[in-house]
Amino acid sequence: MSQTPSPATPVELLRRLENLLRPGTIHAVNHATARVRVASGGLVTDWLPWFERRAGNVRTWSPPSVGEQCLVLSPGGDPANGFVLVGVASDAHPSPSASPHVDRTQYPDGTTIDYDHAAHVLRVDAPLVQITGEAIIQGPVTVATDVIAAGISLVHHVHGGIVPGGSNTSTPV
Repeated sequence: MSQTPSPATPVELLRRLENLLRPGTIHAVNHATARVRVASGGLVTDWLPWFERRAGNVRTWSPPSVGEQCLVLSPGGDPANGFVLVGVASDAHPSPSASPHVDRTQYPDGTTIDYDHAAHVLRVDAPLVQITGEAIIQGPVTVATDVIAAGISLVHHVHGGIVPGGSNTSTPV
């Protein structure tokens, strides 16, 4: 004869209810396993996975920082089975923009990547921007946009003092 499990006590039910959604801060990050430990109310969780923006055919990698605010979501109220939702702005880590039109990513070295969807402008502010890959262009090309690097337009700049013909200009300075 199988026994029916005894119902949870009110204290156990309250503990599980309190653990369903638990605010905290990132205590430690294990980059190799994509897991974090969260400090919350004097407790530190075991290693839990965090939510990433995408994790299917399209994947992103943006690990949380120690001290970043987060929320532990624990199915059934058991933190051992929890998932960590990161990205809660705080006084220690404020939002990098207040514009309703700008999607901004700011990095610890001060580099920023902005896309202003109202102005249709992508801006990268970094000491070095490196683009790798191979471009294959077939057929006629129409330049619909411009790239400005160090204040120089790739579409509208001219090289003065050049004699037409088969000569090349010198390297940029």
